Amino acid sequence: MLISDIHSRGIIPRRRRILAERISSLIPEGSAVLDVGTGDGGIAAAIRDAKAGLKVTGIDVLVRPRTAIPVVGFDGTRIPYPDQSHDVVLFVDVLHHTRDPQALLNEAARVARRFVIIKDHDRNGFLAGATLRLMDWVGNARFGVALPYNYWSLEQWTTGYGKAGLEVVTRQTRIGLYPPWADWLFGRGLQSIVVLRKGAKPPR
Repeated sequence: MLISDIHSRGIIPRRRRILAERISSLIPEGSAVLDVGTGDGGIAAAIRDAKAGLKVTGIDVLVRPRTAIPVVGFDGTRIPYPDQSHDVVLFVDVLHHTRDPQALLNEAARVARRFVIIKDHDRNGFLAGATLRLMDWVGNARFGVALPYNYWSLEQWTTGYGKAGLEVVTRQTRIGLYPPWADWLFGRGLQSIVVLRKGAKPPR
C-alpha cells in the first residue's frame, strides 16, 4: 500500500532519529532507564546510543525473537520491578494502546526514582480524534498491534498525572517528527513529550 510505504521509508527513520535526540537530551547521564512497551527496542537503543552511560532495558507484553535491547515480558498492567528501581521510566507512544493508561501511569510512578517521560498524543483540536486514529492505523495495523484508540485530551492527561502523584517538569509540543509537507496535518499540537517527577502523594 502506497501510504504504508511512505510511512515506512519517509517517516519511521526520521521519527526514530528525532525521538532519540529529543528524549536523550531529557535524561541525566548514567541513568537506568526502563522503556515500557519497547517493541523491538529500536527507539530505546537509539536513545541509549545518543547519551553516554545510559543503561536501558525494556518490557513488553510480547517479547520478540530479536530485540535491540534486553526485554522482559510482562502482563501489560503490573511492571515487574521493585519501587524506585529505575531512574527513569519511559513510554513512547504506548499508553494510548492500553485499556487502562492510568494503571500503567501509577506503576511508572512507583518504579521511577527520578522521572517519568511520556511521548504520546493529545486529543485536542478540530478532527484530532479522527487524525490520530488514521495515524495509528497506518503505523500499526499491519503489525497486529492492539488499536483501542484510547487517546486522552490534555485535561485527561493532567488528571491522570495527579492521580499518579506526578507533576509536570517540562512539556514539549513542537517536536518536528514529520517533514514540513506532513507536519501541518500530523503535528499541529497532537504530539507531546512530557517529563514528570513525583510531587504530592496521590489521592487515596
